[in-house]
Amino acid sequence: MKDTTDLAEKKIGPLLLSYYMPAFIGVITGALYNIIGRIFIGQAVGHEALSGLSVVFPIMVIMMGFGMLCGIGSGIMTSIALGKNDKVYAEKIIGNGLILMIFVSLVLTVVGFIIKIPLLHSFGATPETIEYANDYLNIILLGTVFGIVGYGLNSSIRSEGNAKIAMYSMLVSIVINVILDAILILWLNMGVKGAALATVIAQFALMLFVIFHFRSNRAVISLHLRNLKPDKKVLIGIISSGMAPFVMQIANSIIQGVFNTQLIKYGGDISVAVMGIINSVVTLFVMSIIALNMAAQPIFGYNYSAGNYKRVKETLDLSIKYATILAIIAFILAEVFPHWIILMFNNNEELIAKGVTGMRIFMLMFPLVGFQIITSNFLQSIGKVNIATLMTLTRQVFLILPMLFLLPKMFFLNGVWLSMPVSDAINVFIVIYFLKKYSAKIDYKIKTTS
Repeated sequence: MKDTTDLAEKKIGPLLLSYYMPAFIGVITGALYNIIGRIFIGQAVGHEALSGLSVVFPIMVIMMGFGMLCGIGSGIMTSIALGKNDKVYAEKIIGNGLILMIFVSLVLTVVGFIIKIPLLHSFGATPETIEYANDYLNIILLGTVFGIVGYGLNSSIRSEGNAKIAMYSMLVSIVINVILDAILILWLNMGVKGAALATVIAQFALMLFVIFHFRSNRAVISLHLRNLKPDKKVLIGIISSGMAPFVMQIANSIIQGVFNTQLIKYGGDISVAVMGIINSVVTLFVMSIIALNMAAQPIFGYNYSAGNYKRVKETLDLSIKYATILAIIAFILAEVFPHWIILMFNNNEELIAKGVTGMRIFMLMFPLVGFQIITSNFLQSIGKVNIATLMTLTRQVFLILPMLFLLPKMFFLNGVWLSMPVSDAINVFIVIYFLKKYSAKIDYKIKTTS
């Protein structure tokens, strides 16, 4: 059985790196679920099928949001409980988290099938793309529980300090997904249905892996039947702790839907396909920073609850530094090599032309994104969930949404792409304010407790 000594004693730099690499591999492989499917679909079926998958993306973001609500919420509470050396309560959190994941999954599946057609239309499906979108979504909905439980419990594996095992589970899943994509899409000619089926089977494998982990001797905390009994206090705690990333995902889904409808209005279906490619690329870049979040989260949660505020501040400073470096690297890649990136998905000349322009504009302010993501995670981990949620809503709703309606009136299609960098540039001042405020409070705690 693994203990939590590293979280309390190991130097922050090496500790953060040791958690980052497994988390990075894990989330990148997770992001590759959709990206690999899109590459296969774009090359084997065409840009209309790619547009269909892009229409489904906001719905999958909603599903992912509910997974984050349960998974990240459980993970944050688990880190705090372990920081207080309360493994009994941590195990109750895992059990209740699992029950919540299953319940949420079943509700999403039922509701999804009831409202899927109007939902697809509202997110930008057209007569040319609706069949592709519907075929893909039908299979994804049937596998909702696999994805939510798999990703949710995987987050808790990281929170107990088993970052490498969390990484291995994701690697097993993505290898299965890639192999099945090749077989089902290219060999069996199943198109978008094959891509969806490959994803669901891979998610099922992930779910089995993480459940078996929490029943093994490798786990710091174990999954027991007695802890599957719902506890109101624990469930409320999980939901509260996971609310900020959940709100972020739901807001992101709404924004993606508006993006799609504005893109159809100003650029047609092919611009929606471009958005799908940009989303895939941005997801990879953002996930590299999210991995840093995942690496920092158990360090934040454990040491804050244990009163080791100096380690919390050191983790925050290093995380911001590394996140900014990652964001700058991503910015350079997107600005210098957009043509080659888009060519991986499809070789349509119009798609490439629109994609190069779109990606360069969309990523203009990406160097400012890294520390914003870290700040939100830091606030969640020290219990400032409402502030983290407000910051998320400000960027995702109060800034981007108005820009999506205002800027295209002046700059047409380019205005749609511009809405993201303009919003990021404005939001940076809000994030800096809260970062300074709560960083100063940590400094005060360090002085008064040293």
